[in-house]
Amino acid sequence: MTRPTWEEYALQLAEVAAKRSEDIYQKVGAVALDHENRVIGVAYNGLSHGKNVGPEFWVNRDQRRKFMIHAETNLLSLIKRGECKLLACTLLPCTACANAIAAHNIPKVVYRELYDKDQSALEIFKFHNIELKQI
Repeated sequence: MTRPTWEEYALQLAEVAAKRSEDIYQKVGAVALDHENRVIGVAYNGLSHGKNVGPEFWVNRDQRRKFMIHAETNLLSLIKRGECKLLACTLLPCTACANAIAAHNIPKVVYRELYDKDQSALEIFKFHNIELKQI
């Protein structure tokens, strides 16, 4: 049996975290590893803590999208700038999350799927010299 790389390990943890998301359309998970490959944060997308909504809220995907807090945003709220060596997320980050990742001085991002609505992160990460890898 081959051990997973640190990138694969972090992405597998992110995939498990995504299962906690209440979003029925797009479940996203994210994990941060520090410079010694320790897990320093795990998060998923969803509504703010303690916010309860009825089933009607989830019916209109476009209407509810603006209220969802992205997995990367939730993750970055848990860590300090410069503390994270690797951020793994199940979906390519959106423009806002890519810029927040750059602001946190994170040198490497791995992801599983391309985000079909916004792929500006590809350009943002290249501009900021952030290593990006799809696994």
